[in-house]
Amino acid sequence: MRNPKMIPLNTGSQIPAIGLGTWQLTDDTPRAIENALELGYRMIDTSGDYGTQQGIGEGIRRSEIDRQDIYLVTKVEEDDDAYEATTRNLTELDLEYADLMLIHRPPERGAGTDLWKGLIQARADGFARDIGVSNYSVEQIDELINATGEVPAVNQIEWSPFGWSPEMLNYCRARHIVIQAYSPLTRVERLNDHNLGKIAADHGKTSAQLIIRWNLQLGVVPLPKANTPDHLEENLRVFDFEISDEDMAKLSDLNEQWSSLGPSLQYV
Repeated sequence: MRNPKMIPLNTGSQIPAIGLGTWQLTDDTPRAIENALELGYRMIDTSGDYGTQQGIGEGIRRSEIDRQDIYLVTKVEEDDDAYEATTRNLTELDLEYADLMLIHRPPERGAGTDLWKGLIQARADGFARDIGVSNYSVEQIDELINATGEVPAVNQIEWSPFGWSPEMLNYCRARHIVIQAYSPLTRVERLNDHNLGKIAADHGKTSAQLIIRWNLQLGVVPLPKANTPDHLEENLRVFDFEISDEDMAKLSDLNEQWSSLGPSLQYV
């Protein structure tokens, strides 16, 4: 039986079903990572421009969890040499490899084929176990695939009941690309929504837990950010209930293509 806390990638690897987002998690990052790993998190998401990589590496080394049991995600920027940026990130993290290396966002023009080729080489040389993209549209992913024959393992995008794309979901399912959801809790901006709160109360759960569970049941991997033990633990208590098909539909119907970054989602 498949472990419900792991999701298969199109490469044959597996990825934890939930991870910890670390954007702006700069207040004693090592301790936050230690706490998260102790509570049961096994995936940490970061990037060179988050300002958290050094602390994350320290937290991983200070923890009692074996490195092979931790799934580390980081990213190269759109104006980087992807191969050099991969090794630079690993130097900052003081780690030998990343489990998943992403292109953080597509360049201003084109889909970044050279960036993608750089990540393919970094993977071949053992610096990344898997590679993928972030903030990419369907058309941009197709451009990478057509140019190289290499299908991304992951597309990490902003994703919540208030802003998501049925087209992207269907596209990624058809190609076995895993969607990772950043800012799945809307940076708390929509957690007080009445409809969300009513469904959460019916399940005896918080609005945050309901959103995380909605993602899980879609097959989407949420990356909620938290830095207090209470919130870290709350976000993991989502495997003991199930949302009905009716309530899943109600949650999905909240979609306004809303984004915490601007007027609408950037990848649609």
